[in-house]
Amino acid sequence: MADPLIAKQGAGRGSDAGTGGCQEQAAGKRIRKKARKGILAFFCAMFCTLSLVSCSFAENGAKVVFTTGLGKNEVFRIGNARCTKAEILIYLADAQGQYERVYGTGVWGISNQGVTLEENVKETVLARTAQIKAMYLLALSKGITLDEAQTASVERAAEEYFQSLGETRAKGMDADVSTIRQMYTEYAMADQVYHYMIQGVNPEISDDEARTITVQHILLRAREEDQGVYDRISQIRELAVSEGEDFLELATRYSEDPEITYSFGKGEMDPAFEQAAFGLETGEISQVVKSEAGYHIIKCISTFDREQTDLNKLEIVEQRKKEVFGEEYDAFVEDLACQMNEKLWEEIGLDHEGDVQAVSFFQVYEKHFPEENGF
Repeated sequence: MADPLIAKQGAGRGSDAGTGGCQEQAAGKRIRKKARKGILAFFCAMFCTLSLVSCSFAENGAKVVFTTGLGKNEVFRIGNARCTKAEILIYLADAQGQYERVYGTGVWGISNQGVTLEENVKETVLARTAQIKAMYLLALSKGITLDEAQTASVERAAEEYFQSLGETRAKGMDADVSTIRQMYTEYAMADQVYHYMIQGVNPEISDDEARTITVQHILLRAREEDQGVYDRISQIRELAVSEGEDFLELATRYSEDPEITYSFGKGEMDPAFEQAAFGLETGEISQVVKSEAGYHIIKCISTFDREQTDLNKLEIVEQRKKEVFGEEYDAFVEDLACQMNEKLWEEIGLDHEGDVQAVSFFQVYEKHFPEENGF
């Protein structure tokens, strides 16, 4: 086992439910897993093999069909909402610009286990676009519309972004003001439906639920019950408790986890480790604790941090809002039929010949919708 402490599976505090996926972290760091939900999971499935073949994929009761029966410029349909090549190219240019402004154009040479960064970005853009379309349809189903001021903001945003593209880039993307206007309309309505559905969610979070503790630990690895390992760590505990030896020095000398200090909240760590750690007072050393990784002894360094606890409360509230929205969103997308134009999708890629797009589609949105918080 690469890590001594395994966080619970699911969307963790502060995670983004829209993009999801799983990442194995380096030894000693907690593993956090983000689950893709609803329509995102449908499109995620095809990227697991990175093979777009004619097939259908069902998950959570919904179905994705890969077909060439769509219009020549249609990348996919979800319900009765369609996504064109121009829309995907705009979102791709946005993502490409963000990467290249930070890491430079050489970043596209990066790959992981045979999957290139470009393929990964395409996956993310497709999933994000599908989510926007699904949320737009959800907004329509609830009778949500944009008011006069919001419609005017959409017009201004569309005109500004279109002008930022320039004639040559806009022509290469087959983008026009009408397409961009529809994109901003759908994004604004997706934003509206999210806030509409979470407006009454304001749970009371206690200090105990939100608090973060800091501990140091010593780990001796053992996959199963091992009396010899248990005896050795018990002896190390005696050195700390009865002999008064410095715990940090003992951890540096004996621990098989390179990470000695952890700060975490409830629900983030191996349950046995977490239960023992939260039961300690500052300065107290635990009995021997058995986790999936092996045997631990834990010393509590801090049981409460007011500032961090208050920040955690805000994060927990936001996570609860996402969970409330996610339940209804998942139920809604289960009934949406999805079609994918595999041939067109394979032809789409990043533009490595032109200049980086200087203006971000989403930054323009934030400029004209400053009162919205996104989703």
